[in-house]
Amino acid sequence: MYIRSFIAMLCLGAATAVIGQSLPQMRMTPAEISAQPADSNQIGSARLRGVRTKVLFGDPSRPGFYSILLFVPAHTTIQAHSHRDDRMATVVSGEWHFGYGDHFDAKALKTLPRGAFTRSLAESNIIILRERTPTL
Repeated sequence: MYIRSFIAMLCLGAATAVIGQSLPQMRMTPAEISAQPADSNQIGSARLRGVRTKVLFGDPSRPGFYSILLFVPAHTTIQAHSHRDDRMATVVSGEWHFGYGDHFDAKALKTLPRGAFTRSLAESNIIILRERTPTL
């Protein structure tokens, strides 16, 4: 299945904006997450072919807390870029090759296996590489 061949990244954006923000309770099983449609506006996808997102909570285009799943196909490089907000991510399946910097440098990437965590600060450049297997 398409989703099984991807690495899942659970991205939590704008965590610092949560202070004072009232958030509803929420629980979702994997089946409920799978039933959610992929997001058509592709916020967080770098607008690359095959990269897609699924918004689980909130609105990534607005300030505040949100959560997305990010799907990235194999052999995809996301060049150095930054985001307007702090971001945190957990690798749900597969591997993620992640680095910080202004230019792509494969030696600067760290392999993050399933269960790994990463955080990037607003306006700090990040680099992502998927090699052999697709990434979610």
